[in-house]
Amino acid sequence: MFFPFFFDPTVIFLIPAIILAIWAQGLVSSRFAKYSHVRSSLGLTGAQLAKQLLNANGIYDVPVERITGNLTDHYDPKKKIVSLSESTYNSSSVASLGIVAHEIGHVVQDQESYIPLKLRNAIVPAVSFTSQLAWILFIIGLLFWSGWMIKIGIIFFSGAVLFSLLTLPVEFNASSRALKMLDAYMMPEDELAATRKVLGAAAMTYVAGAAMAIMQLLRMIFISRVMRS
Repeated sequence: MFFPFFFDPTVIFLIPAIILAIWAQGLVSSRFAKYSHVRSSLGLTGAQLAKQLLNANGIYDVPVERITGNLTDHYDPKKKIVSLSESTYNSSSVASLGIVAHEIGHVVQDQESYIPLKLRNAIVPAVSFTSQLAWILFIIGLLFWSGWMIKIGIIFFSGAVLFSLLTLPVEFNASSRALKMLDAYMMPEDELAATRKVLGAAAMTYVAGAAMAIMQLLRMIFISRVMRS
């Protein structure tokens, strides 16, 4: 039995993950919008806080740059650069400072050789290559009834699932570090609570991503078994 592509009932596997992803994205957008209007009593912009937190952790060789976009903040472990978006670089809101502290948390992870981060970074080159081929090989395998191509497609996609699972402890730990750093900077408890909500919402987007990857993998396995029956 084989499901034609124009009517594939196996997409039902993805519905819970899709709902979770939509909810998580809406949550992070609403919370950031809400707390981006709450000015922090620390009196620092995102860029200023980033530099001070780096120095406080004995890190002086990681530059902080401004990039375009909204919530495009990230730390590049290869280039050793913290990139802050337009919505956080010059902002002194509790939402922006929370995001900034989170990125500095990644820098500290890198400096301390945090194992989940090291593992995730180690598989990035392979996963970037195999994840692009996974569905191509899988679909070709279905079209030509090639069991070995289907298996390779599933194995390749398993790498993407592993990457998404490794991302979870990395992101949760970075947020935990961020809150501790802000607490050490004497951020008031009400502002910390708001920051915790923003970072918690952001973390749910990674949970949703992992859920989507897992359900996609289960979908591939189910289709391969149906094909053999």
